[in-house]
Amino acid sequence: MSSTVLITGANRGVGLALARHYHGEGWQVIGVCRQTSAELDAVASRVVEGIDVTRAADVTRLAEKVKDQRLDLLINNAGLLRDESLDELNFDTIREQMEINAYAPLAVVEALLDNLGEGSKIANITSRMGSIADNDSGGRYGYRASKAALNAFGKSLAIDLAPRGISVIQLHPGFVKTRMVNFGGMISPEEAAAGIAARIAALTLETTGTFWHSNGEPLPW
Repeated sequence: MSSTVLITGANRGVGLALARHYHGEGWQVIGVCRQTSAELDAVASRVVEGIDVTRAADVTRLAEKVKDQRLDLLINNAGLLRDESLDELNFDTIREQMEINAYAPLAVVEALLDNLGEGSKIANITSRMGSIADNDSGGRYGYRASKAALNAFGKSLAIDLAPRGISVIQLHPGFVKTRMVNFGGMISPEEAAAGIAARIAALTLETTGTFWHSNGEPLPW
């Protein structure tokens, strides 16, 4: 029986590349998004669209849609990047990023806990910009804070879910050529997806709660 992965934000960018990767590996792919794409439809076993992961009602509806479906892997990929500087602080965009990048993944995990069991894995797509030790350029207040919060949530989830046999990993995909950065990245979504999948494959309960670059480099908190 093939394994099943659920990916949020699966209609484009890294999420779509991950959907393609796991489809190519023979997995059943459940793609979750606000609006699907022809590319996602081509590789997903199932698409659950119309889902805004910041809306409690949508997250509840997602859980109902996949009720009784065992998930071997949950990838929290949906995210948002805005840009604030100290000279131009915008607390609305900071809150928006906290909702999407931090609170939503935690809400999705809570809603789908019954779908996860011993041997299941959770991968949170975070960013090295959420590393406090690695911050040497400042700025990006909302994005940094939201990804740091996601890292903290992921670490706690790893501890709390270990007794259930569920492992959790925090993954920085790299500087990827996606719309989020106006396609100005250094690696392709496909390269990022391959690295992410390799890190997930290597994840065990012994390494749960760790923070990695997709290229295999451990990252500091």
